[in-house]
Amino acid sequence: MKNEPHDNGPASPAARARLGKDEVNALPLFRYGGKISLVRTDADAAYALSRLGRPSVLGFDTETRPSFFRGVSYLPSLVQLALEDEVFLFHFKWRPLGPDLLSLFENPAVIKTGVAVHDDMRFLCAVRPFRPASVIDLGEVARLNNIENRGLRGLAALFLGLRVSKTEHCSNWGHGELSPRQISYAATDAWVSLALYLKMREAGLDFSGEENREERTPPDDNERRRRRVRARRVVRVSLSGTRKPENPEP
Repeated sequence: MKNEPHDNGPASPAARARLGKDEVNALPLFRYGGKISLVRTDADAAYALSRLGRPSVLGFDTETRPSFFRGVSYLPSLVQLALEDEVFLFHFKWRPLGPDLLSLFENPAVIKTGVAVHDDMRFLCAVRPFRPASVIDLGEVARLNNIENRGLRGLAALFLGLRVSKTEHCSNWGHGELSPRQISYAATDAWVSLALYLKMREAGLDFSGEENREERTPPDDNERRRRRVRARRVVRVSLSGTRKPENPEP
């Protein structure tokens, strides 16, 4: 693959099963340096979908505006989809989640893979209902193969010998204009997800538990309504000034 990560991880990741925090931090920091395309228009989307529908596997991730209030959450703001040579970013303020992207999520011939991707799909279903197909959670694959590292950062260290930064995770993804650091962070997560999938396949891990998994039924109208109410509640709280953020990020 292009943007080939450093090959200084353990020789047999599945046998090692875990890397500690200090070992992860000692690895070289990796940032995706290839082409990143921001999908802002219908023409951008047509080009993106023409490319994304061809391969059998895509790196997949979403980003969501963080909440520091108990009981308040937001729906995803950004979807990232990665090929080996290009990463596409779909921000819903640029272009709402529509049938063209949903048809890709529902296409059983195209695997969408990453970490915690079943939750990502579930929250996307709250934006607009659809039935995800061929979704592979690499954290679940790790669990089913008795590997203790199950997050993207730990798995990238274990299998790819690289360190992935998570410093932008709690930045405001709801803004329509993303910073260069956010763009790099989002593209890196999706591209590393694809690289991880290929490396874990190469290592001979058992994927059958995820491949045979059926996706949950999308939320009904009442559940989507409840999630939208929770997402709007923070606005009223901020205006009233009656509640303080809980557990804010340092």
